[in-house]
Amino acid sequence: MSTIASPGRRPYRSELRTAQAAETRARILTAAAAEFSRRGYAGTSIPAIAAAAGVSPETVKLQGAKHELLLAAFELTFAGREGAAPIADDESVRAALPELTPDEAPAFFAGLVAEFSARGAGLWAAFTAAARSDDAVAAVYRDLIERRLEDHRRVVDALAAHGLVTSAVPRDELAASLAHLASPEGYLLLVEDYGWSVDRYRAWLADAVVRLVA
Repeated sequence: MSTIASPGRRPYRSELRTAQAAETRARILTAAAAEFSRRGYAGTSIPAIAAAAGVSPETVKLQGAKHELLLAAFELTFAGREGAAPIADDESVRAALPELTPDEAPAFFAGLVAEFSARGAGLWAAFTAAARSDDAVAAVYRDLIERRLEDHRRVVDALAAHGLVTSAVPRDELAASLAHLASPEGYLLLVEDYGWSVDRYRAWLADAVVRLVA
């Protein structure tokens, strides 16, 4: 009897393994996000992430170094997917932008910021704290900050396309100002510390954006 596997079954097995690996990675990153948010970067260990994810420490280590796990966990938590692609390139955002009226665009941006910050602001706090004391995290942080600036350049461009940018302030300065207004730190301060509702935060941010670019 031949022991050669049927060629027709190999793609299925490969797809299954790929799906299982993706599910394991997502579970590990979700656990890592929770641990980093609760314990901070320095206080989070690989065994703690493994225990929270229900896998072995060796499996966690296969996903990357600790600072790489922090970045990937942040991307997945904040944007809903891994990768350096600007959020403005996400299909849902690209599909929505052309349909917005000028009055709707600032509120759309504010809604996205509130949604992302509600998911990832606590993890961002752990990220920024770790960047002050860990060189590997600091390098990743600098890259992420530049990516955030590029995201906000895209926002300035989108607002300009809707006729909302009348300010003579240079594009990069407007983008940096928007990044400051929409920072996770600001969300934490207003919503978590000062007790604003998310609706109040969204309305404030939409109004602040209009005032900034006018």
